[in-house]
Amino acid sequence: MLLSNSLAISHEIIRKVVKQGDIVADATMGNGNDTLLLAGLVGRNGKVYSFDIQDAALINTEKKLKENGVSDIVELIKDGHENIDAYVPKGIKAVMFNLGYLPKGDHSIGTKACTTIEALKKSMELLMDGGIITMVIYYGGDSGFEEKEAVLEYIRTIDCRKYSVLVCDFVNQINCPPIAVCIEKL
Repeated sequence: MLLSNSLAISHEIIRKVVKQGDIVADATMGNGNDTLLLAGLVGRNGKVYSFDIQDAALINTEKKLKENGVSDIVELIKDGHENIDAYVPKGIKAVMFNLGYLPKGDHSIGTKACTTIEALKKSMELLMDGGIITMVIYYGGDSGFEEKEAVLEYIRTIDCRKYSVLVCDFVNQINCPPIAVCIEKL
């Protein structure tokens, strides 16, 4: 199904853009699923930078990468994504974000609007021309509403002469379906 969910859309876009040898970042490591996807796409000549502030995320991701034989091309960084520019060089091909909290983790620890928007601004500057940012905005239940509104408000202000912004919102689904955002540097 082409329009199954926001995460699938994000992955499909990343698969079309990221190639062997690219340098990319996972701004929200979580359990390492996007980091692993990116590592498979960039291959041995590429590099993945992956960020999270929680020890559990780094442990889970490191295990997943070792099991799949790609830990040597990924740099796991225990820091907030708002500091992406301190680690990642300019000219990267893609950055992935999944907003919210660590799946099966502490709901009180999650992404926040102020740091996410800062990370987004810096990520946009780090992109090469034709580079892409994908973002899945998870919200609902007990968290994420304020961040969702702030991020959607911010992306409406992005200069259309420099970036193209697409928002995919499943408007006929129930229970706060995640929203997919894609930002391409022109």
